[in-house]
Amino acid sequence: MSTTTLTHVGGPTTLIEVEGWRILTDPTFDPPGRTYKFGWGTSSRKITGPAIHAADIGPIDAVLLTHDHHADNLDDAGRSILPAAPTVLTTASGARRLGPNARGMHGWDTTRLEAAGKPTITVTATPCRHGPPGSHPIVGDVIGFALSWTGQQNGSLWISGDTVLYDGVRRVADRVDVGTAIIHLGRVGFPITGPLKYTMSAKDAVELCGLLRPHTAIPVHYEGWSHFRQGRDQIQRDLASAPQDVAGRVRWAPIGSPIDLTV
Repeated sequence: MSTTTLTHVGGPTTLIEVEGWRILTDPTFDPPGRTYKFGWGTSSRKITGPAIHAADIGPIDAVLLTHDHHADNLDDAGRSILPAAPTVLTTASGARRLGPNARGMHGWDTTRLEAAGKPTITVTATPCRHGPPGSHPIVGDVIGFALSWTGQQNGSLWISGDTVLYDGVRRVADRVDVGTAIIHLGRVGFPITGPLKYTMSAKDAVELCGLLRPHTAIPVHYEGWSHFRQGRDQIQRDLASAPQDVAGRVRWAPIGSPIDLTV
């Protein structure tokens, strides 16, 4: 049995501690108050800061970076800690923009995290589409990550990345035995793009969890920025009407406080 500690730092940023490994996802540590441009007339204001400052996060063995070109997934303070991480796993295009410790991946590529005295973690990149059909030239490359290691009881730990629900994500259910799903929600939208959405809604998460059947589903990346259209209250309302065998799988990670998971 493998016990994993997860700390939701805020936004998409989580610290995953397992079997001696300290793995950080999508580092965002800037203070609140700044507006960031995402291109093509879109922008977002950071409303809340991280629960843990970058200087206090401690040593990191690896960073899982779903994409490097949006500040709500990698901001200035987050970028400053990348050089100290032995390995940064990210998109192939992102790796070309980052330092020599960045390892680029495409959807369904597999690599390993290896270190003396720690179990080997197999990492599989999973597909993402960060917007409606045809939006890739604007939104760029994004990937998710599935992590597996010897001793897991309930299946792989999967980070969805910033994505809408589409067939590429649905195929995760066919190819990965997901035990713990860290799902990026928030239903991102912008005034200039009207009703179009760029990440999953709570209803999308209900459908996805019905396919994946994870032991535990943990929502992240639904708060702290002005471009989110669904916060925790709306997500909880939608989950209340979901089948119990789906809603009962959801666990909220209090921001800044570690929780233990049986993975």
